[in-house]
Parts: sequence; C-alpha cells; structure tokens
Amino acid sequence: QVQLVESGGGLVQPGGSLRLTCAVSGVRLDYYAIGWFRQAPGKEREGVSCSSDYRTYYADSVKGRFTISRNNAKKMVNLQMNSLKPEDTAVYYCVADPFKSCGEILWEYDHWGQGTQVTVSS
Repeated sequence: QVQLVESGGGLVQPGGSLRLTCAVSGVRLDYYAIGWFRQAPGKEREGVSCSSDYRTYYADSVKGRFTISRNNAKKMVNLQMNSLKPEDTAVYYCVADPFKSCGEILWEYDHWGQGTQVTVSS
C-alpha cells in the first residue's frame, strides 16, 4: 500500500523560504514519477514541480525559486521553496505514479498525500 505523507508547511513572510518533505512508504520510489501540485481557494489546481527519469520540471511561476529533489533510497522527496510570494499560498500535495510521466496532469496521479498548507503573508 502506497502512502505519501507531507510535512514542512507553515506561515512564512514574503521573501522567506520553506522546505516541504514527502515521505513515501510501501513501494520502491525508483520507478515512480513524483511531483507536487497546489490548490489555493478559488483558484484552479496548478502543477508545481515533478521529478522522473532523472529529469525535473517546474511551472513557469516557480522556476528559479523552487527546487525539487528526491532520495530514492530514503524514499523522500523535497520541495525547497525560496523567495516565496503571497501568490504561492496554497495547499501543496505530493503525488506519485509508476505509470505516468511528468508531462501528464499531476492531480491525475494515482497516489496523493494529505496535503500541507503553505501561507505566505506579512
């Protein structure tokens, strides 16, 4: 049984940083595409970042500010978020799927975490 558990969300001032962590259990992470999408109230879901086949992908809105990294041996994926803006405020979800690629819609992946709230506000 695949389980994803996010942590690291919280309240941060504009310009600050947070690191989200997704701990995966129940599977070997090596064969999975894994990514993050976010959902803000009143806004559409947005794919943020993804890691698959030794490649990483980022939404234009976060390029240069966010960095995704994975440790397959430890079954963990991190999303380092720097230079945070109020518009980054959202619930962030970690998702994983062994049969999809990063070019596909992240919220259609089979496995989701419970989400973690990120609030950027002064």
